Amino acid sequence: MPQQARITGKVEYRQGDGVTATIRPGPVEVQTTLTDATLSWSDGETHNSAAMPIQDFRSYVSRGAIELHD
Repeated sequence: MPQQARITGKVEYRQGDGVTATIRPGPVEVQTTLTDATLSWSDGETHNSAAMPIQDFRSYVSRGAIELHD
């Protein structure tokens, strides 16, 4: 089940061939598995998503760069 969250700090992910991109601050939807987290968000009419290892996701949460909502 997806969880609502907010990006409040610098959160990066790797695109395709390893290029690093930053997720803009604001609301995101998070779906987690045992191995990764997928974050989805909208920028106007553009919808984006990024997958990252669950360890990276947990690190962003523990540092406060991602705030989870109940």
